[in-house]
Amino acid sequence: MSPGRQPRLLVFVIAYYAEATLKSVLERIPRTLLDEYTCEILVVDDASEDRTAAIGREYQQAHPEMRITVLRNQYNQGYGGNQKVGYAFAIREGFDFVAMVHGDGQYAPEELPKLVAPLRDRAADAVFGSRMLVKLHALKGGMPVYKFVGNRILTRMQNLLLGTSLSEFHSGYRVYSVAALKKVAFQLNSNAFLFDTEIIIQLLNAGQRIVELPIPTYYGGEISRVNGMKYAKDVTVATVQNVVHRAGLLYQRRFEPVSEFGNAHYDTKFGYASSHQLALDAVPPGATAIDFGAGPGEFARALVSKGCRVAVVDRSFPQSLADLGVEVFQQDLDAEPTFDVRGYRYLMMLDVIEHLKEPERFIERIRAQFDYSPSTLVLTTPNVAFLVQRAMLAVGQFNYGKAGILDRTHTRLFTFRSLRRLLQDAGFRIKEIRGIPAPFPKVLGKGVAGKAALAVNQFLIRVSKTLFSYQIFVIAEGTPDVDFVLQDSKVRSGQGVTTGESEDLRI
Repeated sequence: MSPGRQPRLLVFVIAYYAEATLKSVLERIPRTLLDEYTCEILVVDDASEDRTAAIGREYQQAHPEMRITVLRNQYNQGYGGNQKVGYAFAIREGFDFVAMVHGDGQYAPEELPKLVAPLRDRAADAVFGSRMLVKLHALKGGMPVYKFVGNRILTRMQNLLLGTSLSEFHSGYRVYSVAALKKVAFQLNSNAFLFDTEIIIQLLNAGQRIVELPIPTYYGGEISRVNGMKYAKDVTVATVQNVVHRAGLLYQRRFEPVSEFGNAHYDTKFGYASSHQLALDAVPPGATAIDFGAGPGEFARALVSKGCRVAVVDRSFPQSLADLGVEVFQQDLDAEPTFDVRGYRYLMMLDVIEHLKEPERFIERIRAQFDYSPSTLVLTTPNVAFLVQRAMLAVGQFNYGKAGILDRTHTRLFTFRSLRRLLQDAGFRIKEIRGIPAPFPKVLGKGVAGKAALAVNQFLIRVSKTLFSYQIFVIAEGTPDVDFVLQDSKVRSGQGVTTGESEDLRI
């Protein structure tokens, strides 16, 4: 939205068999919105077989001073599908905000100015009208007790699993920034009532700000078209799916922010039993370390904070690393190395080897630089034999995604056995190999839920690390290859070196 320009607001009236209420709802839309915003009204009738669409067009003709568009879906799209139509309209027509109002009058149109204000003031990306913010007001407004109880139970469960503190997940009174809608894949959501839960999850995953404001509750003669038990099941399943998606266990495309690019999603995981925390603990303060595939550089910064002398190798890196005194080698790891590892005791390969086209060749190139100076490889990689992946394969699912074990940028995946064999063949002496649990605290938070899930996973790893480890963690000692040993032995035995042999072998 350009500075000084009046924001464009679309009041989107979602209608289905609303011939008895639609005109009243349109009359109740505050005319003050026309002064504060460049405001238009969109009515979308979802294939009703009554006069809903006709009433909308009659109102349009009777009020030429207002910009009103009336659409009728030829085929019923469902509650969620009808929302998709309205939001697509808002995006294509270049609106700044879109407010959804129900054509049955259950949500008071008079509240619109209050709900849109946080978006206008840039204090929110989405605003939800909540019937639960004021204690017991929902019951006083006529909400049936069973719906009230169900709403509270589902909301509590969702807050626990999503790490949120919303008062209500199930209000249908929503105002969205169109910019926020562009960041989520709402087109992939359910066409049913589950849509409202899915779009909340998408907004949370995209880091969008949600503000709740109290609204009055009104239950009149409108017909409820929600199957309560099915809705509760669908909501629970979707919420759990997002938990495992965010943990990288089972990719859900609809929950991935559409604006997220690059390696920004490879964020560090510190403060619990994770690959990054174990790797950080493995490097003593003041040591020398080289970090392959450093990405955004957060792990390198953590090493610097321990007083380590650090180098990074990657195709791109933030300038701030060089400003910290980190030595930077800019190159593709699949190419012939232009760096020398001999000045560094600790070689960090955290979630890197699975991205390489020829990991064996990369390891061999690194080893070719070794002499008898101590070197320690700290390596992590996903465990493709993880139980979740096995279960999905058993039911015919093998779907790559944006993150997790089946990250679509992965080219080689390993089990404990295959990784051990690769490193042993490359001449590394494995000192420690262990399983790492899924990053539940990243998803559920570091509170009770996150700690409990992590503890269960750690216990299961003790039962079978092959089945229950999300990642593999290795510490191994490097040894020089046979060419170095041969030449060094010849030098030490007084045999000299032949033409072309490296001068640095003359000890």
